[in-house]
Amino acid sequence: MRLRRSLALAGLLAVVSSPAVGPAAWAHDATSDVYAEVTTASSSSGAEGGGPDVAAVLDLEYDLLMKSAWLRAEAYEATGRDEQLAQLDEHETEVDGYVTDRFAVAHDGERCAPALGSVDVVERGERAYASLTYTFACDGGPEGVHEISSALFPDAESFVHSTETIVTYALDGEEGSAVLTAASPTLTTGEHRLLKQVGEFFVLGGEHLLFGVDHVLFLLALLIGARRLRDVVWTATAFTVAHSVTFLLAALGVVSVPAIVVEPVIAASIAVVAVVDLVLIRRGRDGGLGVPALAGAAGAVPGSSAGRPVRDALRWHGPAGTREAPTAWDRWRLPVVFVFGLVHGVGFAGALGIDAAWSWTLLLSLLSFNVGIEAVQLGLIAVVFPLLVLLRVRAPRASRWVLGAGCAAIAAVALWWVVERLAG
Repeated sequence: MRLRRSLALAGLLAVVSSPAVGPAAWAHDATSDVYAEVTTASSSSGAEGGGPDVAAVLDLEYDLLMKSAWLRAEAYEATGRDEQLAQLDEHETEVDGYVTDRFAVAHDGERCAPALGSVDVVERGERAYASLTYTFACDGGPEGVHEISSALFPDAESFVHSTETIVTYALDGEEGSAVLTAASPTLTTGEHRLLKQVGEFFVLGGEHLLFGVDHVLFLLALLIGARRLRDVVWTATAFTVAHSVTFLLAALGVVSVPAIVVEPVIAASIAVVAVVDLVLIRRGRDGGLGVPALAGAAGAVPGSSAGRPVRDALRWHGPAGTREAPTAWDRWRLPVVFVFGLVHGVGFAGALGIDAAWSWTLLLSLLSFNVGIEAVQLGLIAVVFPLLVLLRVRAPRASRWVLGAGCAAIAAVALWWVVERLAG
């Protein structure tokens, strides 16, 4: 029975780590974000901010926009800024119709009339985005509230899934950020949105870590190589501090590193940690926690209960007489993880993709996003590490095969990503 459970876990690790479900199904390409900057426009009398009219700049991934507008292959396969601009100019009517059917601004419940102004192509995270500037003519006076709604790139189109529209706005005397989704597609000003904004970006951060398989595999590799609870705590702390620093600096525009550099290094970091795990496993240091009593039932401490080895494994320090001499990885783990955490933080910021001027509301959104990442990371640690301990205690021989197979699969996928990302 134990062997079957161990083999099942090995199969799960292999499937999750398989290239067949790697970048195509799990990486960031499977989803897309739309970015909208919405502000009060000049009133009809020409006074800035004197009326309800609205200006909006929408950034949408170029190829997805052209596919969603049901254009021919030459349109969405266009490369190079000049060619893409030419395609946008040729298909302006179709693109405008698609966007205005799914992105709307209303004032006091009355829909505002959209008018497409300038069209550009910009880069976000090494991807081409169509940047469309709109004005929305709204009836009524300066009093009242605005509603912003987005249903761009819905799941029903099948090109992407779980699209989120990240809105930064300055309307009706307030500034803020919001995440519009299929479940919550509308932002209304004047709703005292502070707590809702915090919740939206908290969820967005958690989703990014949970569904970003590269970060999950990195965390899993770290947990496999951890021998004690103390190792897990210090490793998680180093990673958290490092990626929090670079995430905030990169998201605020203080630090800028091209995705063509960041993404391959993230993949390489996963491969390095997984290979180190394999070396430790081969040498018999399979995260066995340094407790000889865990070698099997025959080695159990006389008179101890069945759960004693598990409790010992989860202690901050091992029981007296069970500690092993530190390896080179023990000495270098925290510095290496800290450096890799710095790179992962830039990756988190690139995934969020906010490109807005500094404000306290922006900082609040970024902090909420980062706390969401940490919450999911802690949740994964709380679930996975005890399971790994249980596997090592109850089936020590099988655990070496299971964890070795898992590390090999993780390393193979990571190396595949390195090559793929370097190749563009």
